[in-house]
Amino acid sequence: MKLSRSNGDAATTLHEVGCVLLQPDELAAECRVELADLGKLAPTWNQLPRDAYLRDGGRYRSRRHSCFIQEQGNGLQLVPHRAHWQPTEYNALHGGMERWFEPMTAEVLQAPAWNQLISGLARLFARARPVPRWYIEAHQFRIDTAEGIGRPTPEGAHRDGVDYVAVILVNRFNVRGGETRVFEAEGTSGVRFTMSAPWSALLLDDAKVIHETTPIQNDGPGGVRDTLVVTFRERGFQAPGA
Repeated sequence: MKLSRSNGDAATTLHEVGCVLLQPDELAAECRVELADLGKLAPTWNQLPRDAYLRDGGRYRSRRHSCFIQEQGNGLQLVPHRAHWQPTEYNALHGGMERWFEPMTAEVLQAPAWNQLISGLARLFARARPVPRWYIEAHQFRIDTAEGIGRPTPEGAHRDGVDYVAVILVNRFNVRGGETRVFEAEGTSGVRFTMSAPWSALLLDDAKVIHETTPIQNDGPGGVRDTLVVTFRERGFQAPGA
């Protein structure tokens, strides 16, 4: 398994390999957005409420969550706020329960850079798999090390039950660890690396690979790892009984 792009096309590599890593300038070019404008969104990660649903008893994660629909040829549409839900087959730790996180703020949702980023990802994934409509869930995450250790993926190596996933690093400050690992869902090949550049993006075909990020530890005061995780699904939002 390799993260390099095939013939310079991210969608082709995603289709053939199941994952691709975009550097910040590559993400910006794909989404037709300026990195400086994306950078203006980063301070909103300082305003994330604590995740009250962690079943391991930790207090290391803060987050916001909002949902959207992107139809082919139309703009990004925010849908009424809804719970985040996953079946236990995809999330053994937190699956099977409705988790009502606070929605993303207007400062983010009304920023042109936000719409350019999400719409650009939707176009890229549609090149890998043409669909008439994407059901999109976006999660702002902050993992901190105030208690010594923070776990970006407390559920371990997993799939998300969607079609595609984008994991975007927003900020990494005074932490060590946090190695990202991607492995074939039906095989033994995999890659390991540490995302360090703000606005680098790991794109995943959720049917082909499983992924996880190892815990982070203090490497100075105020250690945090901020990410944006965006999932794309053709067959509607995941929900109980759906």
